[in-house]
Amino acid sequence: MSEYHHHHHDVSGKNIFITIVLNIIITLSQIVGGIMSGSLALLSDAMHNFSDVLALLIAYFANRLAARPNNESKTFGYKRAEILAALFNASVLIGIAIFLIIEAFHKFYHPEPINSVWVIRLGALSIVLNVASVLLVKDDAHNNMNIKAAYLHLLTDVMTSVAVVGGGLLMYYFGLFWIDPVVSALIALYLIWASFGLVRESSAILMQFTPKGIDIEEIVSAIEEDPEIKNAHHIHVWKLDDNHIHLEAHLDFNEDVPLSVSNAVIDRLEKKLHDSFDIEHATFQCEYGREDNKELIV
Repeated sequence: MSEYHHHHHDVSGKNIFITIVLNIIITLSQIVGGIMSGSLALLSDAMHNFSDVLALLIAYFANRLAARPNNESKTFGYKRAEILAALFNASVLIGIAIFLIIEAFHKFYHPEPINSVWVIRLGALSIVLNVASVLLVKDDAHNNMNIKAAYLHLLTDVMTSVAVVGGGLLMYYFGLFWIDPVVSALIALYLIWASFGLVRESSAILMQFTPKGIDIEEIVSAIEEDPEIKNAHHIHVWKLDDNHIHLEAHLDFNEDVPLSVSNAVIDRLEKKLHDSFDIEHATFQCEYGREDNKELIV
C-alpha cells in the first residue's frame, strides 16, 4: 500500500473573503433595485448572487474542513466535505433556476412597466464586481471541484448580468417589458445547464464510480505484464475526492513467493500505476493457489 503526493490544496482565504463582500454588495443593491424598479430579471440576478455568497462560504469552510487530519474514527478524514458542498451548491442553483422559470412564465403573460434605468445601472455594477470576483477565485478553481462550483456561479453571473443590461436597454429604448421575464428564463436555463455537470461529477465520486478516463482492462493488462503475476481480479477503482484516485485488487501470483518478493512486486506495480494512470493509493491482496472468484469485477 502506498500514497503519492497526497496533498490538500488550500484556497486563498483573503480572496474568498473579498469575493464574498463583493457579492453581498451586488445582492443587496439588486434586491433594492428589483423592488424599486419592478424587474424580475434584477431580482433573479440578486437571487443568483445570493447563492454565490452561500456557495463561497460553503466552499471556504468545506475546504478548511477537508484539511483536518485523519483519525481512528475517520480514517479518510473529511476529504469528501468539498464534494458534498459542490453537490449542494449545484443542486441549490438548479432549484433557484426552476423557481425563476416559473416566475418568468407568470410575468410573461402579465407584463408590467419597469424602471429600466435601475436595471441598466445595477446590471452594469454587477458585471464589474462579478468580473473582479471571477479573477479573484480563478486560480483556486483549477485544482478544487468545490471552488470550481463557486467559480461557475460567478462566471454565470457575469453572463447573466450582461443579459440583464441588454434587456434593460431594450426596455428603455423600445418599451419591450416582456423582455424582462424572457431574460429571467434564459438566465435560469443557463444555470441549469452550468450546474448539471457538477451534479453529475460530484455524484459519481460519492457513488464511487470508476473515474472518467480510467480503463479497468488497461490497468489489469499493466499489472499482468509483471512476470510474477498470473492474474489480477476483484478490481475496484474510485476517487476519494476530486484529486486522489484509489485502487484495490487481488493479485494471483505464479509461485508461492516469500514476502520480500511480493513486496518488490507491489513496489513496481505502485510506481507503474501512479506513472501511467495517476493512481495515488493502491491496496493489493496477494494470493497463491487460492480458490476465489477470478472475475475482473466481483
